[in-house]
Amino acid sequence: MTTPNKTPPGADPNQLKRTGTVREIGAQAVWSLSSCKPGFGVDQLRDDNLETYWQSDGSQPHLVNIQFRRKTTVKALCIYADYKSDESYTPSKISVRVGNNFHNLQEIRQLELVEPSGWIHVPLTDAHKKPIRTFMIQIAVLANHQNGRDTHMRQIKVFTPVEESSIGKFPRCTTIDFMMHRFIR
Repeated sequence: MTTPNKTPPGADPNQLKRTGTVREIGAQAVWSLSSCKPGFGVDQLRDDNLETYWQSDGSQPHLVNIQFRRKTTVKALCIYADYKSDESYTPSKISVRVGNNFHNLQEIRQLELVEPSGWIHVPLTDAHKKPIRTFMIQIAVLANHQNGRDTHMRQIKVFTPVEESSIGKFPRCTTIDFMMHRFIR
């Protein structure tokens, strides 16, 4: 079991995006839930509003399934949870699983959350600290605070590393022959 990387109060995944090293790819995936109350589903989980949330409706574990059309490199998940607002609906134990489909999912992280408040950054790396490649991610809420039955999740973001481009990184051409042809008409 690992403890997730907590961000300082107010820190959000947009700070990660601004570094230029990752980009959010949640819109490229198909999202599904094990259950939800009407009006508290995937749309609320992905709307960039920290006041809205997904609310499960059924027995545990509560599942969020994120499926990509092709094998995708994933570097991190960011989950927003707020114990002060959600109390017994706040997850206390989460499992992150990856695989090709529902039938071969393997757990790569299990998190213990203690009254979380803010963004929780979950690195998704293999044994060599490289980002994972997968068709599917499943987030399973195994337990809630105060033994709550249903769960709230306010936001989930999925990040991939940005590949370095060779565009704009031309070698310096300093010989006279190169200098003669450096302008294009």
